[in-house]
Amino acid sequence: MDVRRADERYPGGDAAAGIESRHAFSFGPHYDPDNLRFGSLIACNEERLAPGAGFDEHPHSHTEIVTWVVEGELTHRDTAGHETVVRAGDVQRLSAAGGVRHVERNDGPLPLTFVQMWLAPREPGGDPAYEIVRGIADSTPYAVPEAGAMLHVRRLGAGERTAVPDGACVYVHVVRGEVTLDGEHLRPGDAARLTDAEGVDAVAGVASGAELLVWEMAAR
Repeated sequence: MDVRRADERYPGGDAAAGIESRHAFSFGPHYDPDNLRFGSLIACNEERLAPGAGFDEHPHSHTEIVTWVVEGELTHRDTAGHETVVRAGDVQRLSAAGGVRHVERNDGPLPLTFVQMWLAPREPGGDPAYEIVRGIADSTPYAVPEAGAMLHVRRLGAGERTAVPDGACVYVHVVRGEVTLDGEHLRPGDAARLTDAEGVDAVAGVASGAELLVWEMAAR
């Protein structure tokens, strides 16, 4: 298990424009040849947007983009004709495929925090696609077959235990609260990368519980 702490993330964004970004993997000017990906995951970005702030229209291609809102509301528009507001508890996926452009903004009155995860598809090209699942339940894994990956959402009460999926590559990101994972204490923004995971449990802290995003992926 490889633990990466929140304060090890690469800083980014534009403070003057109300954008704060923290990157778990090599990103933009922060190039690290030893931290390019884990399994099919190539980005796990924590984004904070002030009211009225956002990312103007920009392109993506050959990437599966999955977004999880922590608090606030995210307005999404893309050149394939989709326009939605993503709220806490929703899973949004944009399959960029051969190419698509989109806009992401905080058009609400409150600060917005979201986690955006990029996965490399098994095959490049194809037509862009979009999906949003409203209020996904803990017991409903979200499959991204194009990347050979499955997302599990875990919301744990204080002291509650959950099994981490067995798998060749498992990535655990702590959204909120605290957990103990195979003897390691993890806090918000921390992540663990598990190789050949088997029989691993996560136990929430006794004070606050926890919310986790867990990716189960095939080896790459």
